Amino acid sequence: MARKNDKSTGMSDDRPAKVKKVKKRRWYHQVFDAYKMTRQQDPAVTWWVLATFFGVLAIALVIGLAWGPWVYMLILGLPTAALAAMFVLARRAERAAYARIEGEPGASMAALGTIRRGWSFDENPVAMDARSRTPVFRGVGRPGVVLITEGTGPVVTRLAEAERKRTARVLPDVPIHVIQVGNATGQVPLTKLVKTVRKLKPVLNKHEVAVVLKRLTALGGARLPIPKGVDPMRARPDRKGMRGGR
Repeated sequence: MARKNDKSTGMSDDRPAKVKKVKKRRWYHQVFDAYKMTRQQDPAVTWWVLATFFGVLAIALVIGLAWGPWVYMLILGLPTAALAAMFVLARRAERAAYARIEGEPGASMAALGTIRRGWSFDENPVAMDARSRTPVFRGVGRPGVVLITEGTGPVVTRLAEAERKRTARVLPDVPIHVIQVGNATGQVPLTKLVKTVRKLKPVLNKHEVAVVLKRLTALGGARLPIPKGVDPMRARPDRKGMRGGR
């Protein structure tokens, strides 16, 4: 007796479909992605990488011709040249990444996100000017509390000072550092922000840092009272009501 076809019997094939295997990404894929991203922002990166690679090879060859077997020095020079080229690419990629986000709201938090240990940063601003939308970000580490502002002008300075006083009332004995991110005089460029934060001198231990975090959590973040159904950017005072309805 012949076997009946599944289609003729109306039976469906319950066999699971084959899942397409995801191709594993190697380290050189990540390097190439970084190179493409950097080249979009910095077209000269190709020449910098090539000049570094062949420059180190040339130095190794000259040393080999002068003091020893040139083939041996050339073989040693290959991995050294590759490492030097990778270092240059990493530095150029870092600068390109900063250039892409510079001037954008929250760029300072994106830069400080590269600090993996020793600091705790709030993702949301702890203070914000209602009109200009100027934010103030906060971080806590062994050097104390750091307040990060973005932009220029008296509004930024006034907002940072108000948040510093607000924090000092809760933590009177903890150092509070205010860093203004920007390219004006007295400000810290975005490219040097991480280095500036890391250079702050530690004064607290781990237990004290935990206590500071707990107090700041109780203090809360930015509070912008917004009445229901009212757009704060379009709200206007009721001048007739202020005059008593006359």
